[in-house]
Amino acid sequence: MGSPDDETAVEAVAREYFESWFAGDSERMDRALHPDLVKRGTLRASDTELPSTTKQRMLELTASGEGADDVGDGRLDVRVDDLHENIANVTVRGGVYREYLQLIRTSDGWKIANSLWEFDR
Repeated sequence: MGSPDDETAVEAVAREYFESWFAGDSERMDRALHPDLVKRGTLRASDTELPSTTKQRMLELTASGEGADDVGDGRLDVRVDDLHENIANVTVRGGVYREYLQLIRTSDGWKIANSLWEFDR
């Protein structure tokens, strides 16, 4: 694992990502995401296609308040599963989601580069 400071920073980015989604705060969302984000979910996936969402689309959806009803019971469990130098894996159970995040350290701090999610029923 990385340093305690890195682990705290990675967890903070994951929290900012979820909290900004629920609050409709696209400025905070912007800070959490890498410009080349690839976010995928099982909702529209098939055996031959795995559609993705870009950072720009996430910012649009956040600004329009898409996540406001997704807060569920309000819990936000963030677990840093692995952290090695400039990369990290994080599991988040928050709102109505279970999401696996991959982060990368940039000159602007930790950013979410990849996401795979589905509804946590």
